[in-house]
Amino acid sequence: MNRRNALRAGGAGALAVAGSMAFGAKPARAQPWSWSPAGSVPVTGAGADPRHLWDPEADAVIADVIEHHDVAAINRALRGWVRNDQPIPASLPSNLKDFIHEARKLPSWTDKGKLADSFTFVKKQDTIISVLYAFAAGMMATVIPNEARSVYYSKGGHPVYFKDRIAKTAKLGYDIGTINAYDPDGQMIVTCIKTRMIHAGVRHLLPQSPHWPDNVVPISQEDLLVTWHSLPTTIMQNLVKWGIPIPRNESQGYLHSWQLCGHFLGIRDEYLPQSWAEANSQAKQVLDPVLAPTPEGTVLAEQLLELGHDLDLSLLSKPILGAFTRYILGPKLADWIQVPREPVWSPLLETAWPPFLQIRSGILGVAPITENAYWLFDEFLRQFVLWYAAELRMPISIEIPTANRRF
Repeated sequence: MNRRNALRAGGAGALAVAGSMAFGAKPARAQPWSWSPAGSVPVTGAGADPRHLWDPEADAVIADVIEHHDVAAINRALRGWVRNDQPIPASLPSNLKDFIHEARKLPSWTDKGKLADSFTFVKKQDTIISVLYAFAAGMMATVIPNEARSVYYSKGGHPVYFKDRIAKTAKLGYDIGTINAYDPDGQMIVTCIKTRMIHAGVRHLLPQSPHWPDNVVPISQEDLLVTWHSLPTTIMQNLVKWGIPIPRNESQGYLHSWQLCGHFLGIRDEYLPQSWAEANSQAKQVLDPVLAPTPEGTVLAEQLLELGHDLDLSLLSKPILGAFTRYILGPKLADWIQVPREPVWSPLLETAWPPFLQIRSGILGVAPITENAYWLFDEFLRQFVLWYAAELRMPISIEIPTANRRF
């Protein structure tokens, strides 16, 4: 349960829905698309600009479901469909069953050996990956303008539904780290397909919102790539920066697990990087240039930091959540979402976090100067897990949306 609980703080950003343009502004990426499909998993492709591509297979089906079928009944039928090898619920509309049947097939390039290496890696680095999911990927979503706006104006962006939305999106981050994620008795494929259907639902619904700009279709292929890079690419970059020792086979395995995730989320294979070098190259083109503050992102960041408001453990109060956010995202991005430098926790993180990681990795013994900080960090992570334990006893159901946010 550890990673599943901890991931909930990052759930608002983990593979959240995204929009294709900043409300009437020029696209953030001014340069023409130049990343070559030769660097992708299939090593081939049309090379079209992903800003102008969406997910036509899912979009047509889900639009029909929302407009012509009983979505509540469909969602009820889908609640029990959680395992990769489960039969598709018989009561679903035929076009939805056909879509799911095709969407859940493993691609020919699936490598079981790499997936085993991925689990070995996640098992070793479970705690640190959880921190990065929450405070790198999760909080980074608030400074990705298209993503922040789409989250904010969707139903899940309302404070009443925010915690529930976090739980649903964080489920993907939990499922990908399980030993059987893509096996018949795992849940990752189903979780991805349900998330893909949510994205299609948002693409259909958001343009109908009076708060959404005309002629803007959210969640393009590029938006999905931006969110994808905010997860595995950003996490691996931080692990490398912190000097965490990672065997090459485990690093490649972790990438492979996310390549499959992207495939099942509806990202075209020609956009999925074949290596970390290609991932870093692509991220420089699609992620780095789009990062910027928005009023919506600032509100979402505040909601994330307030998740500990009702907690009776001062260790998990807003200051420590903010300090971790600022330390991991860096001062520039933290300033954008108005996360201040904390007088106690920020200096402690800056001084003691690197030795703490080296101690956890077996590089250093516990030095006297960092012993107390080591205990504090371990206690923080332990309480961070317990924070959500009670709520996560309830089933998490990822469902097709039926409405936008009401103000």
